[in-house]
Amino acid sequence: MPNLITPLDGLQPHVHPHVTAALQRAGLDTWMPEGDGKWSLPLQFLPDGGWVELMRLVPGTALTLHRHHGEVHGLNLQGRRRLDDGRVIGPGDYVFEPDGNVDSWAAVGDEVLVLHVVVRGDVDYVDRNGHVQKRITTAGRLADYRAFCAARGLSPRLG
Repeated sequence: MPNLITPLDGLQPHVHPHVTAALQRAGLDTWMPEGDGKWSLPLQFLPDGGWVELMRLVPGTALTLHRHHGEVHGLNLQGRRRLDDGRVIGPGDYVFEPDGNVDSWAAVGDEVLVLHVVVRGDVDYVDRNGHVQKRITTAGRLADYRAFCAARGLSPRLG
């Protein structure tokens, strides 16, 4: 399976217990790959739409332009990210994104980014004209988690 890492690769010691506990709670043995340089670790699927997760990105990995259909709360646990407005968000920094927010950002610096994020509602990845290229839904995130567990012979514990 491509893009697999050991669960604690690149993580600072203060983040280790949180990731270990989250893996155990989710019934996973590693982070779920989501593309080059990006992984996720689901913490909870929200019954009214949305999810809570840890995101792990290597420096240089970007989240392209996307629109939120609900508010988002993000807390950097490790590493840095540069928002499209130029701000650099570091460890301990919190960012609120309102419903309808359209943005992009990238992991920067020389340290793995670990971000705790609460996403309410769907997320649309859009082109520069606002046309939807891909929609991420709670049902889709849950299905990805279950499929990842099944492929690895694990029993999903969330959802």
